[in-house]
Amino acid sequence: MQNTPCDASPKPGIIHYVLNGEVQSLEHVDTTRSLLNHLREDRCLTGTKEGCAEGDCGACTVVVGELRDGELQMRTVNACIQFMPSLDGKAVFTVEHLRQESGALHPVQQAMVDCHGSQCGFCTPGFVMSLWSLYLEHEHCGDPPGREQIRSALTGNLCRCTGYRPILDAGEQMFKLSPARFESHALKEKLEALKRNETLVYEHEGRRFFAPCSLQELARLRAENPGALLLAGGTDIGLWVTKQFREIGDMISIDQVPELKRIERDGQFLRIGSGVSLTDSFAAIVALYPQLKELWERFASKPIRNAGTLGGNVANGSPIGDSMPALVALGARVVLHGQRGSRTLALEDLYTGYMRKDMHADELVEAVLIPLPKAGWQMRTYKLSKRFDSDISAVCAAFSIRLDAGHVVDCRVVYGGMAATVKRASQCEKRLIGKSWTEDTLEQALVTLDEDYQPLSDMRASAHYRQQCAKNLLYRFYLETRQHQPLPEERIRVFAVAEEQP
Repeated sequence: MQNTPCDASPKPGIIHYVLNGEVQSLEHVDTTRSLLNHLREDRCLTGTKEGCAEGDCGACTVVVGELRDGELQMRTVNACIQFMPSLDGKAVFTVEHLRQESGALHPVQQAMVDCHGSQCGFCTPGFVMSLWSLYLEHEHCGDPPGREQIRSALTGNLCRCTGYRPILDAGEQMFKLSPARFESHALKEKLEALKRNETLVYEHEGRRFFAPCSLQELARLRAENPGALLLAGGTDIGLWVTKQFREIGDMISIDQVPELKRIERDGQFLRIGSGVSLTDSFAAIVALYPQLKELWERFASKPIRNAGTLGGNVANGSPIGDSMPALVALGARVVLHGQRGSRTLALEDLYTGYMRKDMHADELVEAVLIPLPKAGWQMRTYKLSKRFDSDISAVCAAFSIRLDAGHVVDCRVVYGGMAATVKRASQCEKRLIGKSWTEDTLEQALVTLDEDYQPLSDMRASAHYRQQCAKNLLYRFYLETRQHQPLPEERIRVFAVAEEQP
């Protein structure tokens, strides 16, 4: 392993990145070497901790900077599931960077001290880095975030000691202290110098890591290396290494392909490239469909959303992937790209079985097409999990319906966690379409869910719980969209309120 300061332009076969403001070159490390292990073992930057090694606890949180359309983007990620070659051309900042030249603490750190936001201290560096990222977002706007925004920024950080209140207090206090400005201009110049115009081909002990710079080159590498693993955000593949100890062979990263990083809109669809982060993807979707805001907030954690991609979530095809029920309910389509060109199909038709997809060997997900809102449609999503934040769903439901004069003209009833794939409730939909949107119609439709799904029991929920919750969520959707129909007496709960005597 060689890791030395480097001020030259990027060289073939060598990883170049910025670490706490200094340009570094790196070679002779495994293609699946994690950023966390590199920081702790190779660079002796032990402020970054290992807690879970699966992107869940946030003890390893760092801030990664990269250029997007010429602008500097600074976001938190989990160092434990980021492979070192994927950091080529990017900047990494750890908690050690926050120490001021005078030796004083950064306002984020000082606020944690003042508000007693640390007890055992193990998780503290991760919290500090998440708060620093939030600090950077607001340092120039003059409008500090509210407590809810601070809470949202910390969804990826777990603490067993403090109860979180003093950490939230520190998030408010840090903006009241003397400011510490981040010099972004010098960093942008360094990242511009590290930008590659050709594919990175990094090799170590027979394993190769490709990072192509165009969709054409990506398609060529995909066709020539059919056994290579496509890598987007790495939030799932990282666990194959840290938890399953799998040997990963050749990898092809899509992260540097500009065609896959675009969000575009025409008269029919919002088009999201498969390399767009979940953070940016959901921001664009929620702008059109505000009903999805809670799903956005509860989808994993902020560092995972910053690293992961919508296209990767779709391509992975997990039956408990939270984006797919909503996308299917909206009538989304997926664009597949291969050597023979592109083709488009309905998202629900992409999945043919558990973790199986209707894709040719040389194809990859190029983009997701989401229909623009249409008049008359109502839509909701609901997620059930053991934790509100940063947890995998037991059941994720998404419903859309179009009513005309109180009758169901069209509808989509979709669940995740209920079958081997994210699946529409076809029998339930048939029972609803053409009928009046009433309690009686709904009761009949609820029965058909037993025909549509036979869920499994696992560590997250029993089959009975899932089946009952699926019905309850559909009933909730009815209550939120019915046209002012009175509930039957057996549904009404009457609460007696005693009047105060004068």
